[in-house]
Amino acid sequence: MTMLAPWALTLAAGLAIAVPVHAHEVVGTGPNGGRVTDAGKYHVELVAKDATVDVYLTDVDTKPVPAAGFKGTAILVVDGKPARVALTPADGSRLSGKADVPLKPNPKGAVQLTAPDGTSASGKFN
Repeated sequence: MTMLAPWALTLAAGLAIAVPVHAHEVVGTGPNGGRVTDAGKYHVELVAKDATVDVYLTDVDTKPVPAAGFKGTAILVVDGKPARVALTPADGSRLSGKADVPLKPNPKGAVQLTAPDGTSASGKFN
């Protein structure tokens, strides 16, 4: 068995700490003006306006995924407290729901999805 020199172990440890873990994450604004993040094998775009929450689904190639058969919940932070919004298929690739209170345009929180095949995924919005 070969032993590594102490400097080699230090270098390896330093590189392991310095190299970030790369998850495929979409950064920026989606085609509907909302923020986009990963949710399992999907991308989700969160658009909040007044009390309406819309979540648009796309695949990893940013092609729309039909929302039919999906269920979802948006758990958003409103005035420091979690607000749960049930999401149901609307039209095309959009899930939609109504919050009990008006929302700011870019709320923090998460979207939890259940696909028609029963698999679940979630995406986080900071």
